[in-house]
Amino acid sequence: MSERGYALRFISGKYQGGEYPLAQSGDLVIGRSSELDLVLIEDMVSRKHARITLASGGITIADLGSTNGTFVNGEKVRRAQLKEGDRILIGTSIFKLVARTAGTTSVDAKSAQQDLERTAAARETKQGGRSAVQGRLEEVPLVDLLQLLSTSKKTGAIVISGYRSGHVHLRSGKVVSAVIDADPTLPPKKALCRMIAWTQGGFEFVAQEGDLARMPNEITDATEQLIMDAMQQTDELARGGFPAPTAAIAIAMPLSPKLRELSADELDLLQLVHNYGVVQAVLDRAAGSDLEVARRIAALIERGYLRLF
Repeated sequence: MSERGYALRFISGKYQGGEYPLAQSGDLVIGRSSELDLVLIEDMVSRKHARITLASGGITIADLGSTNGTFVNGEKVRRAQLKEGDRILIGTSIFKLVARTAGTTSVDAKSAQQDLERTAAARETKQGGRSAVQGRLEEVPLVDLLQLLSTSKKTGAIVISGYRSGHVHLRSGKVVSAVIDADPTLPPKKALCRMIAWTQGGFEFVAQEGDLARMPNEITDATEQLIMDAMQQTDELARGGFPAPTAAIAIAMPLSPKLRELSADELDLLQLVHNYGVVQAVLDRAAGSDLEVARRIAALIERGYLRLF
């Protein structure tokens, strides 16, 4: 029976579509230097960027003091344990750790690199020399794209299409605006957090030459903090315990608890419920993040002010 092995499958960057097989044990050093195992020649990759170690205790990755950092599943790491399916971002390359049948216990680094170069040449020929950042969110989540474009200080827009459409605008790598379904009433930060949770749809980054004009209600938060907050919010909302966005909601009748016991924000929330009657519409219009509003709605239901249908 063949042993189970692993490979790095490139899902973005120069070598998109290619795979680099990993040995059963030992170190794989990644960087710009031609003397290393896996060579990624680009300005955003340090001479010695990261090391992947395979041992009986599992697979780990360690950043080697790189300038632009090493990211795993959208988070910047110094050292991290890897598992099948994890996504790694180094420079403009995103690759996924995938399982494969191990034919041998050793890997010829030179041959593996040559295979990647052939993949890159074939892809360049197919695209007619164009270098496009495009794909599917199923394969490359928005959080990875944002880290990639932020680190490379790109200006332009990520255009997402599918069941829902969205645009994320960046200026020199900084997220400044986001919009869903061309809805100007949805605050940009709220739109961005929702899009980060999307798991389906096509995307394309449309680069812009020169500066990006000032946009309405620009986001001022640092992009890295935005991403961290959005990921945390997505995780907490996914854990459940909150009303479904599609649920109908209303003020409880008869209303037993006293209105005077509510804060001004809670009274505003009651008015939104009365006016719109659907959780999603309340989330769209209430002040605060989706997580903050969902928590307030859940608390008001528990206290007897609201009820779901």
